[in-house]
Amino acid sequence: MSASNKKSSAAKSRDPLQKPWQRQTKAKAAVSSNATAGLSSPKAAAKETAKAPRQEESKVYGENACRELFRQRPEAIIRLYINSELAPKFSDLMKYLAQQKRAYHLVDETELEKVAGSQHHGGIVLLVKRKPVTSLALYLRQKRKLDCLLALDGVGNPHNLGAITRSCAHFGVNGIIMREPQLLQSGAALRTAEGGGEFVDGLACDDLPLALKLCKDAGYTLITTSSHGGSSLYNTALPAKVVIVFGEEMFGVSKNVAKSADIALQIPGSGKVESLNVSVAASLILGEWYRQQQG
Repeated sequence: MSASNKKSSAAKSRDPLQKPWQRQTKAKAAVSSNATAGLSSPKAAAKETAKAPRQEESKVYGENACRELFRQRPEAIIRLYINSELAPKFSDLMKYLAQQKRAYHLVDETELEKVAGSQHHGGIVLLVKRKPVTSLALYLRQKRKLDCLLALDGVGNPHNLGAITRSCAHFGVNGIIMREPQLLQSGAALRTAEGGGEFVDGLACDDLPLALKLCKDAGYTLITTSSHGGSSLYNTALPAKVVIVFGEEMFGVSKNVAKSADIALQIPGSGKVESLNVSVAASLILGEWYRQQQG
């Protein structure tokens, strides 16, 4: 083999544009030829990984969360990191990014863990523009005859937030009232929400008791839960417009918030445990509210 041919073969072996999954079918190969413009070198990827995301940006990881974000907000995607195993499933996303002249990187598991800041990245990470936070006052200007909102008093665990968001999306809840609604857009919360985060808005409030008063003035009934008292969830008629308030598990909702409640609910059970996880309790109550409204 001539020296020039050796150089050519070596260059091909180092070429970051080589994508082994594209040998599987001609169709995938055709997609890759259009997408290569968006794939930058490993060296460039390493530099970009070191950059901290801006305040208006966030990282989304997990296959379902990333797929739903691409369906709902493709224009929000800034950059993609993905491993070679998952890449064939997201050839449409890579093609889109190449057309938009945005970068995507094929990286290994170690690099994905660094980018995501988590071992639970699921093989894919997106750097995206955050969803804008909606103010509660603006949301309440839209008159609705049937609506359910959640209000969270001190709930901050990202996995609980993600599970709650997933249930909200399933039962058609549009918003979650929080002092820090940006917590709903953390990578861990969005991964746990399995795509539900694209359908549920964080509604900002600085003062939760005042926010709940605004909701009551707008015709919403306020509901709280208690493991020690209240009416049985399954024997209580739930109004068409409600705000269901949940507190963090150890202490529940604050006294000021509890005082403003119109209905206090208890979820019946064996009594063998003191209470349910907040995300489980939310799912049960949302499911019952949804069932009653369908009747």
